[in-house]
This record gives sequence, structure tokens and C-alpha cells, in this order.
Amino acid sequence: MDFHWNEEQLELREVARAFLAEHSTGDALRAVMGSELGFDPALWKQLGAELGWTAVAIPEEFGGLGLGFVELTALLEVMGEALLCSPFFASVCLGARVILEAGSDDQKREWLPAIAEGECIATLAFSEASGRWDAASIETTFEEDGDGFVLSGTKRFVPDGHCADLLVVVARRAGSRGDDGIALFAVSAQSPGISRRRLPTMDQGFRQAEIEFDSVRIPASARLAGGENGAKALERTLALAAVGLAAEQVGGAQRCLDMAVAYASEREQFGRPIGSFQAIQHKCADMMVKIESARSAAYYAGCAAAESSEDLLEVASIAKAAASDAYSHAAAEALQIFGGVGFTWEYDIHLYFKRARSTAKFLGDVAYHRERVARYIGLGVST
Repeated sequence: MDFHWNEEQLELREVARAFLAEHSTGDALRAVMGSELGFDPALWKQLGAELGWTAVAIPEEFGGLGLGFVELTALLEVMGEALLCSPFFASVCLGARVILEAGSDDQKREWLPAIAEGECIATLAFSEASGRWDAASIETTFEEDGDGFVLSGTKRFVPDGHCADLLVVVARRAGSRGDDGIALFAVSAQSPGISRRRLPTMDQGFRQAEIEFDSVRIPASARLAGGENGAKALERTLALAAVGLAAEQVGGAQRCLDMAVAYASEREQFGRPIGSFQAIQHKCADMMVKIESARSAAYYAGCAAAESSEDLLEVASIAKAAASDAYSHAAAEALQIFGGVGFTWEYDIHLYFKRARSTAKFLGDVAYHRERVARYIGLGVST
């Protein structure tokens, strides 16, 4: 595998970095965090219709650019650096991805072009009250009803579920258990019987929602083509999403280190910059080691995803665990270097600390993914 960015990928990263440096500033972040949507609709339109970012990983035949997963990883890392507040991850890495993995060609043609244009925001309604990310935790049910289905249950922690247009819902046939009976349904968020509530979150830039399905009737065409073998498509979707999230976390962790070094070079104590003290230098060195290790894991997983490698599930969990650990460590240590001012609203570092904490739990925490890796390599870990 070649871990060097090619010319086009480097250009994509530099253009994205320059654009976000102008549009995802600290003041802009604070403004959207206080809004109802949690993002700027005008900026979202630019990302889709003008820059084409929402189309990067969608094949050309379905209205996308067909650039692949490596380019998506490159873009997500830069978004993590800028702490971009948008439904990009929910719509592109979850909603569009699960349709690509489980949908028929007709279903892809129906929904993906609008997602690629940024006109339709999609998301994956997976987790429930338990907060777990395995198929066995799914309690939302579906039942056949004439020529359609009826969905009943409650989803929690749905990313951007409060504003999504399309919900890809994970449900199980009533009476089934484990991976058996799991199916995926693409449901309009405006369907009768659906109620949505935005959840209070520590990270105001990463909005999540509770969605209740009260005997929601949907047509047979809403079920994605995977039928009741949806568990496999779902597992691959979550693995690919974990790789994307790991790249975003690496970007955020790197920005924490950069901010900490810059602040330590300017802040003086006892007549000299605090960065000259060995204790601060050790903190920054330890941060760098963790971040570089996580970056290597995320890049390797991105290549594995692009090449449809057989060890995708394993390397995705390695990347997510390493990146979550590195981001949480870097944000916490950077906050210590900033001291008391780091907790104030005027400084950005506390925003990265909150993002580090929220993404560490999302799609499974460090312990969850390390346990999965142990299983993959045959250690026989049991829950």
C-alpha cells in the first residue's frame, strides 16, 4: 500500500483546508452551535452544490464523483482539523454508505443523486436506549402489513436525526434475535407516525436526536435490497464509518497539538515561554507519538477500505480505537497546557475537547473496538 497522497489528493486537501480556514472559524462555529439546526445551511449548500464534497465517495453512475474512500479519508481529516459543524458525516459516511452497501440499483438511483448534491440529508438510525453498536441491541421491530411494513420502536443518538430528510432505519423482524431478522429501511423523515426530538449534548457541534416510530407504515420498496441479511451490510457500513471517523479524529487531535505548541511558545512564566519547560515538552512529545500512531492506523484502514480488503473489520476497529485514544489524550493534555483559560468560551481548545469526548463514544468506544480486535485475531474474548 502507498501511503503518499497523489497530486489530486493533495490538491483536494489544500483546497479544503483553505476553504475551511475561512468558513469554519471559531466565531462561525460558535454561531452555528447556538442555532436550531447546528450548522449553516448556506455553507452546507456550498459543500454540496459548489464544491462537490458530498459527492466524493458516490459512484458517477449514481450522481457522484466516484473518487473513492481514500479521497473521502483525506477530506475528513481536514474537516476534523477545522471542527466543521455539518451533517456531512451522517449523510455521506452513514446514510449514503448504507444505501451503497445494501440498496438495489433502483434504490441507489432514487436517493443517491440528491444526497450527492447535498439536497437530501440522510442518516442512519441505529442505536437505541442501550447506546450499543451491535445488531443484538436492536429492539425496533418491523412487521409485514399487506404490501408494506409497519415500524415500531425508538432510536436514540441518531446523528443529525433532527434535521435529516431520509432515515435509514435498522429494525428486526418481531420475535427474532441477534443478527437474525435484521433489515434496513429507507424512510422519509416526514412519514406519519414519526416524531423527533433533539437531544441535549455536551458537544453542540455534533447534534444527535431521539426518533420515535409509532406504527409507521412504509411501502415494500422502502426495504433495502439486502432483505433480512441486512446485518452483513450493516457491519460493513459501520466499519467504513469507523474508518472515516478515525480520520476526522486524527485531524482534530493534530489541531489540538498545534494549538498547544503555539500557546506554549507564547505564554510566559518566570520570564520565559512555558514551552521551554521539560514537563510541557514531554506532554507535547507524548501527544505527537499517539497522534502519528493513530494517523498510520487511519491511513492503513483507509487504504484497506478503498481496496475492499478482507481484514477491513479488524483494521477499522484498530483505527477507531487508536484515533479515539489519541484525540482524547491530545485534547485533555492541550487543555492542561492552556490552563484555566482553556475552559473559557473565547478559546477554541475546549470545543475540540468536547468533540474528542463525543466521537470517542460514537460507533463504539475504545474498549468495544479493542475487544472486537481481540476476537478477530482469535483470542476468544467473550462478552
